[in-house]
Amino acid sequence: MTEPQPRVLPPAQRPAHAPADHPALPAERIGILLANLGTPDGYDYWSMRRYLNEFLSDKRVIDYPSWKWQPLLQTVILAKRPFTSGANYKSIWNEERGESPLMTITRDQTAAIAAAALSRWGDKVLVDFCMRYGNPSTASVVDRMVKAGCTRILFFPLYPQYAGATSATANDQFFRALMRQKRQPASRTVPEYCAHPLYIEALAQSVERVYATLPARPDVLVASYHGMPKRYLMQGDPYHCQCQKTSRLLRERLGWDRGAIDTTFQSVFGPEEWLRPYTVEHVAELARQGRRHIAVVSPAFSADCIETLEEINGEIRESFLHAGGETFTYIPCLNADPAHVTALMAVIGENLAGWV
Repeated sequence: MTEPQPRVLPPAQRPAHAPADHPALPAERIGILLANLGTPDGYDYWSMRRYLNEFLSDKRVIDYPSWKWQPLLQTVILAKRPFTSGANYKSIWNEERGESPLMTITRDQTAAIAAAALSRWGDKVLVDFCMRYGNPSTASVVDRMVKAGCTRILFFPLYPQYAGATSATANDQFFRALMRQKRQPASRTVPEYCAHPLYIEALAQSVERVYATLPARPDVLVASYHGMPKRYLMQGDPYHCQCQKTSRLLRERLGWDRGAIDTTFQSVFGPEEWLRPYTVEHVAELARQGRRHIAVVSPAFSADCIETLEEINGEIRESFLHAGGETFTYIPCLNADPAHVTALMAVIGENLAGWV
């Protein structure tokens, strides 16, 4: 996709009835702020260390007491993990743009939504994006939007299913950014959209599009979601239930029988039990059971990233093939697909009700 051109906003003006020494003010508009997880600035050691330190120090992600967790993080994990994570990022890095695929795709999504918003609402709205970890930071983009005249901001974490470690921590960072503003904009946060008909439709179309290119139908479709400690489910986090709901609605839209889609969880970290079944183990078990041809889709990710391009297409693919599997098909995330943009615009429009 072509790199989006920066919006040229009208110059700030002094209010008509204000005294001569009154500062000029930008025209009022509504901000739509898309938010994703984040990305390191590079795959070198120090870029990776900064990124991982911010990510793994988030209490929403790792909720162990600081006195127990931080010494381990700072002395052991951050001494080694930046090297391995950096190598993984290097294998998928967009060298042409000098950024990770998540950054590239998020830019493309933002450009597509900005174009659709301009067509629908004109200059009343301003669309931008931020990252929870890394750059562009939430605080910097909120500040930019306020200076551009956004007196109202719709904050949209791009996570179809709600989780404390994704949606909630993104909202936390947004609220912290608002605390720094002298003139706080009115704000709304977009809730999960895991059951939105147009999101399910976009998912189904992505599956159908890839299946139409295959010589034979896979034996099973694995819907692999990012994992979380099982303890979080027991504490009331709705993520697990919403993942199951997404898989069920996708299966129903595709018109498939029960059992045609397996729901699994990936990216296990640490010693405690996480949501099961684990994707990496489940695909190997499928191969041992004689299910030699599978496809994998990632409904929890709005954009392809390290967890899909490297983990699914690397570690998880290898686990399946090593156990005797023959054909492993990865179905890309929805990314900037027109059906996905349509779904996101529908969610935005519903949440802007009364503002535009």
